Amino acid sequence: MNTVTSLNQGSLTAHKTTARALLLGDRIDTAGLERSDMISSNPLAFQAGARGFVALYRFGVAVMIGLSPLEEDDVLQAVKVRVSGPHEHVDDEMAVLEISAEPDDKVTPGGAIAMKDLSSERLLVLADALAKSVSLGRDEREVNAVFDIIEPFAAQLAATGRPPWKRRFMLRLIGQTLLVQHRVSGRVAVEEKPDVLWDRPDLERLYARLEDEYELKERAQTLKNKLDVIGETARALNDMIDADRATRLEIIIVILIAAEILLSIGQMMWHR
Repeated sequence: MNTVTSLNQGSLTAHKTTARALLLGDRIDTAGLERSDMISSNPLAFQAGARGFVALYRFGVAVMIGLSPLEEDDVLQAVKVRVSGPHEHVDDEMAVLEISAEPDDKVTPGGAIAMKDLSSERLLVLADALAKSVSLGRDEREVNAVFDIIEPFAAQLAATGRPPWKRRFMLRLIGQTLLVQHRVSGRVAVEEKPDVLWDRPDLERLYARLEDEYELKERAQTLKNKLDVIGETARALNDMIDADRATRLEIIIVILIAAEILLSIGQMMWHR
């Protein structure tokens, strides 16, 4: 079970603050970054700057709350050396938080997220939703790009009745599909709830509202459906290429046999 240490309530006292999630790369190596004042071990969360909060996720996302631009740059410079597979395009997700006098946390569609307080547990719940949302955004963009690539092949098949000949390209598409499936189901685990809810089941409602706001379940399901279509399409095209190749090989063999028979007949007639 994850260890959560209470955040100093004086660290985030502003009535409004900003939360920002950045997808920096494929992975962030958090091993060895543990510290005595850390708030959580999974994800690795700690205080930063004058009154800020940082959570690092192994699937490549850094969530920063209540940091100034300069403080964010300091954190990113320190984390940069720990990022493997850095991305040229850094995806981000932002949210505005405000402390509310209401007895319950509220998530206004497209607006600020109102919380009773900015405790470490609530910030971990928010960070989890933001991290999953920004990671899904990257996967959605990659899958849509694969769809754009597959469409011309399907159009060619419909128009000519013949599959494309780029078998290696088909295998690459299958490989890309498997990688995205691994991220969604394995490392990111969109459908799993944050560990902090084991200790704070009263925050289940807040997480459910954030889950609805960012449509995590719906987006993950849509992504999986698209991945299934891509995988089936790529495998079908690959099978057609293999079948077409086998047919051509059989034709070549028949032609060679026929040529050998004709050559033998020609030699027999020559000798006569």
